[in-house]
Amino acid sequence: MNNEIPVKDVTRVKIHQPEQGRHEQQDPSRKRIYVRAVQGPLETFRRYFGFIFVGLFALIPWLRYNGQQAILLDIAEQRFSFFSLTLWPQDLTLLAWIFIIAAFALFFVTTFAGRVWCGFMCPQTTWTYMFVWLEEKFEGGRHQRMKLDQRPLDFDKFWRKGLKHLSWLIIALLTSLTFVGYFTPIGELFIDFFVFETGFWAAFSVWFFTFCTYGNAGWMREIMCTHICPYARFQSVMFDKDTFTVSYDPERGEQRGPRSRKTGREELKAKGLGDCIDCHLCVQVCPTGIDIRNGLQYECINCGACVDACNGVMDKMGYPSGLIRYTTETRLGGGTTHIVRPKLVGYAVVLAAMIGFLVFEILTRVPLQVDIIRDRNQLYRETNDGLVENVYTLKILNKSQQLQRYNISVEGLEDHRLIGNNQVQVQGGEVYVEPVSVAVDPYNLESTMQDITIVVEGVDDQGESIEVRTKTRFLYR
Repeated sequence: MNNEIPVKDVTRVKIHQPEQGRHEQQDPSRKRIYVRAVQGPLETFRRYFGFIFVGLFALIPWLRYNGQQAILLDIAEQRFSFFSLTLWPQDLTLLAWIFIIAAFALFFVTTFAGRVWCGFMCPQTTWTYMFVWLEEKFEGGRHQRMKLDQRPLDFDKFWRKGLKHLSWLIIALLTSLTFVGYFTPIGELFIDFFVFETGFWAAFSVWFFTFCTYGNAGWMREIMCTHICPYARFQSVMFDKDTFTVSYDPERGEQRGPRSRKTGREELKAKGLGDCIDCHLCVQVCPTGIDIRNGLQYECINCGACVDACNGVMDKMGYPSGLIRYTTETRLGGGTTHIVRPKLVGYAVVLAAMIGFLVFEILTRVPLQVDIIRDRNQLYRETNDGLVENVYTLKILNKSQQLQRYNISVEGLEDHRLIGNNQVQVQGGEVYVEPVSVAVDPYNLESTMQDITIVVEGVDDQGESIEVRTKTRFLYR
């Protein structure tokens, strides 16, 4: 019996490298991506969707409500206004719920339809396409831009490049002014900026975000998506075999190769050719410069540009569309896609729960906050008429946007006397400080340390009564 274990030589491992097509070997645009314009339903939808998104972004800070900017995230005053709702640092839980909901909504959409956020809603993608559109207007189509960059600098090249970069800077500046206008009154910002009276931090923010927008959308472009954005790195964790992504059908497309339009599909099958004619248009229209035919890649932002380009070619060749399409790995393998699955249901349940918590927080939110600070210099004092007196400082925060009147009262002490204003007026969004004293006959005290309740009550914007009851202690000896 042979007890020797056969040993296999693993020092010579044949590594399979993906073959490069003829275009990838010759095309110098692989170092710099020259995005080709494409027409199709997905591209039309993306453009209109982007137009609506940019329009809302530019319009929202100009909306007015009750004579004020409707949405203003005033960091200096620590006050975030959303129409009739004003949030303060004490309402940080509401902002936390909003961010949590946004995160789980992104997870849910990604699990279902891949990186459609990146392809259709991400500001980086929207502004990049906007800058590419301006680039085409001044420098021409893809091949014209490639030839222009290879030419030596002359007057024609100078004015085209100069006007392109000037238009980029103008768009970037308007974008920055609008963005900063969410954090400072936008009407004053525009006026002060163009008459050079803007404060240091406002001016710094405007110029900082201007050059960030200009650099990101004009120069870095796909680098933001492929190397800087963390979402590109971890989004694959949320994918599964039933996630809809932009995919190439290799069973139908391979083997690739050029052919005449007159060549029948039966003849192509006899030659071993698939429907892909290797025109390379799917690569030329890709904003990140990938070849979707190599399979799912983390650089793909699911914009669908290659889908429109390929469908256009298929129509011209007389082939069925859908060689590149939104589909799932399961469906490409001949299986049935399961829309309702545990991961997607889990995200949906958590998302619904988070939305419920946010709605509950908003509905139960009281637009009034009261803080009580005892006088620490003297725990108590005795008055000339024999009463025991404690001094408190009330900080009343009016979280609404309207002037409110509040009544102050004390519960828990028999025959007490409240010294100070028992009715105060507080402007919307202000903190009112009111010192009050509570005096009582010592014979009416049950102990030397007695719990009392200071009640502040008023009427909210809808005419409903609001009341805040804050407990504190009355001390004696």
